[in-house]
Amino acid sequence: MAADPYSFEFPWRPNVEMSAALTWGAAAVASLGLSLLSPQPMIGIFSSAICIGAGVARGVQAYKREIVMGRLNVDGIEFISPADLIAVAKKAEVSESYWLGKGFAWTDIQATRLHHVLAEGPVKVLGNTAMKTGGAWWVQGLSKEADLFSELANMVGHTVVSGTTRVGKTRYADLQIGQAIVRREAVVVFDPKNEGMNGLAGNMKKMCEELGCPERFVYFNFAFPETSVRIDPLRNYTSPTELASRIAPLVPSDTGNDPFTSFAWDVLNAQTLGMIFVGEKPTLKRYRLYTESGVANLLLRAVLKDLDETLGADWDAKVLMWAKNRGMLKGKQNDDGDILVRQSLNLLLAYYFEEMVPNGHANEAIEALSVIHKHPAEHTAKMIANLRPILTKLTTGTLGELLSPDPLDVADPRGMTDMQSLINSKAVVYVGLNSLADSAIGSAIGSILLSDLAAVAGNRNNYNPHDKSPINVHLDEASEILNNPTIQLMNKGGGSGFRVTIYTQTFADFAARLGSEYKARQVLANANNRVSFRVLDAETQQYIVDGIPSFKLKTLSMRYGTNVTTRIHDEFTSSYQEAIVEEEADLFPSAMLGELPPLHFIARLSGGRMIKGRIPILKVA
Repeated sequence: MAADPYSFEFPWRPNVEMSAALTWGAAAVASLGLSLLSPQPMIGIFSSAICIGAGVARGVQAYKREIVMGRLNVDGIEFISPADLIAVAKKAEVSESYWLGKGFAWTDIQATRLHHVLAEGPVKVLGNTAMKTGGAWWVQGLSKEADLFSELANMVGHTVVSGTTRVGKTRYADLQIGQAIVRREAVVVFDPKNEGMNGLAGNMKKMCEELGCPERFVYFNFAFPETSVRIDPLRNYTSPTELASRIAPLVPSDTGNDPFTSFAWDVLNAQTLGMIFVGEKPTLKRYRLYTESGVANLLLRAVLKDLDETLGADWDAKVLMWAKNRGMLKGKQNDDGDILVRQSLNLLLAYYFEEMVPNGHANEAIEALSVIHKHPAEHTAKMIANLRPILTKLTTGTLGELLSPDPLDVADPRGMTDMQSLINSKAVVYVGLNSLADSAIGSAIGSILLSDLAAVAGNRNNYNPHDKSPINVHLDEASEILNNPTIQLMNKGGGSGFRVTIYTQTFADFAARLGSEYKARQVLANANNRVSFRVLDAETQQYIVDGIPSFKLKTLSMRYGTNVTTRIHDEFTSSYQEAIVEEEADLFPSAMLGELPPLHFIARLSGGRMIKGRIPILKVA
């Protein structure tokens, strides 16, 4: 496109400069040949020199056009080694940026070229280049490519990476995770596909080894418990209610707010308050124990502790005397018929509520557990029927040892940790969820660990607000594990240094997972960076291009006309018109998202910058 607004040139016209250059070259040879036969050879030589000069000028123009057309003919897949990725990551780190691959800025110039090819027809313009399998490779040739970088500050705005299967989302994750490892940042990766050491996890481990810090790599995978680290997902919390809020959403529910989920939350919260009061550490195994056997034993221990602390060690006689005065001598008895006060739960509860509470004494653990204990057992069993299987699955066999580690078990050689400790040590954590084999368990593990990460973010905000060290969280196939804490992490975690990248095939997956289109939009609204590989879903395509401004596309309109009349002197007329027309056009047509080749992407970054790029495959062996 020329600078003159009244001029127009189709960028993919035939290379007429080449024909002109060859013609001038032939003229130069002819002039030089004729000069040998001419009595005045200098005239021919001078003419030949002029022709050579014109031929060279046209040849330069033809060469430049061949380079432009040659870019459209590039295809194939490139690879990058860990050493090369480390080099480019360090180069990017100097300017506080990160590497996105190779490509170019997508502006109205590239958009105009794209629309012209589409208007004329890719096969007509490009020939066999347009027929290559795998997608529209020629789009990457619409401009000269170079290394693409973006500011690290933009990553705090979070990123959504979309694309259908086998188009490069995980390979993009390889590059971004690898660079975060080079920058010595904490990384937590959730992988429902469970590629294991042959895929994403192996690449992460190799990058740590290349940098000389293999100890940073932490592997959690319940499909391979013998090589997995043990993680306690309930260790970090700022309020006891958080623990119930992590487990209750795992109960199958259409909305997440139905009576069954709410009742399960009440039960779990009462158990939490009771365990904390009696000095027990809440674990999934203990939640399962009290859910299956009831809270009577926990409630008895809580009442005994409260009476010991309030009335002193010799309160038994006082309570027994109180019971005799009121004729309340029912309870457990020894062989001599004496009331065993410390084993008589109903008697102790009566004393607590009739004598201590009216005098201003209160204990929230006892009161919460009492509500659950006094509730009709049959109704309680029905209301928590969906909670029991979840707790059973999370605590049975080797998974129970992985998620409810016993710090006193010195015989277990596997490491024991939690998310807070991993973040503080700048670890590189791989969480394999094995969702293909057991989607319910994989989803439950992912959700509860994400809730733990949200607690880490809250702890940072409350007690260490000055710590802004980056925490990179990558959620592959995010629709498998998204939950409300994840939304909160994206919404408020940026101030704590969290950078969340979620990978999905379609945005409808979010609505299906969260049970609400509005919650799905919350996820998408918190992502300032959008990276899109090939997308086939029309709704997802539209979401990606929504908000991208249109531009004025210039097109050349030509009109021919002829007219024949009956008047002899005005027998035939003709006309020819050219007009440059401007019309609104998409900066990147949504339908072209379905034509992108594997490993090619369109990205709209924070601030509105738009790029077209491609990525290599990280090859570790």
